[in-house]
Amino acid sequence: MRMRMLVRVCIISFLIFVLMIFSHSTPEDENEPIKDQNSATPPKIDYSIQDDQKEETTRPDEGLSVYIGKNSETLIKDYGKPQRIDPSAYGYDWWIYKNFAGTYMQVGVSQKKVVTIYALGNQLNVSPYTIGQSVADIFRSTIMEAEITISTDEGAYRFELSEEDLNLRPLVPLGNIFAQLSIDKYTGTLTSIRFFDTKTLITQKPYELLYNGHLLEPENPGREEWKEIEEGSKQQIFDITNIIRERFDLITLKWDETVSAVAYNHSQDMANHEYFSHDSPEYGSLAERLDAQGIEYDAAAENIAKDYIDGPAAVEAWLNVEGHRKTLLDKDYTNLGVGVFQKYYTQNFIKTE
Repeated sequence: MRMRMLVRVCIISFLIFVLMIFSHSTPEDENEPIKDQNSATPPKIDYSIQDDQKEETTRPDEGLSVYIGKNSETLIKDYGKPQRIDPSAYGYDWWIYKNFAGTYMQVGVSQKKVVTIYALGNQLNVSPYTIGQSVADIFRSTIMEAEITISTDEGAYRFELSEEDLNLRPLVPLGNIFAQLSIDKYTGTLTSIRFFDTKTLITQKPYELLYNGHLLEPENPGREEWKEIEEGSKQQIFDITNIIRERFDLITLKWDETVSAVAYNHSQDMANHEYFSHDSPEYGSLAERLDAQGIEYDAAAENIAKDYIDGPAAVEAWLNVEGHRKTLLDKDYTNLGVGVFQKYYTQNFIKTE
């Protein structure tokens, strides 16, 4: 079993290393790649490490993960009140913290209890990891499992991670909580991290899930509730996009309400008519949709996504797809509009003089 796991880890490490060498991280000039200010030169990977030399990762006694399960008053005492509170589709509210550079995080609070944390800021303590840490360092110290089993009073649950999951968003048990690592495959570094309590992880089902017992399901929001969730999600996507651009020394995009309306209409149109494309059967291409609203621009591009658990997950996915990444990190765009309809997500970028 250990030998099979060693082979699996080596293969995954090798795949990521190959991606780091051959992937293009710049939308403009391949000879002058955009540099992620969080990352160092992609490292060479030492394949000699044995799984039995690694230790099971335990819950840290410092950093953000210690707040999982604690009363939200503890968070307020240490970090102050959030800059914004957004509802989610999973029964908790997102407390948004972005009061100074490098601190962006979303803290999920349900009934005054912290149940999940999404951390993107590179000045945050996300022990036992660090934002910008190389994947080689992570794989040297962490046992990655393709199957993770959880037993609760309500049933037994087994998450099955695909090869892509293990490469880009592995799940790591930390004692009685869990960490989901988001890997930027183009730089080979940790771009963000989520901490979950058990119930929240099972309810969100971010991986293939087999279970025996009661399946935990979130309540289905009504339309008015969805409107509030969508408003929060579009702002989260906007904030996260700019934080990622700042890592690459790119200009901060301006919020564009008119362009946002175009993006929202496209997300709603895709959901209502059950298609997934940049071209609407009724309203046409992005250029046609922008022109119909009288929006002036020199260049425009669009990212779309669907069925991700929330806005942050959609942005992380865009970052790891070459075409979407190219748009997200294009140095020439000046304005951004975001439209979210339930779990359909649209970003419209434009360049103005």
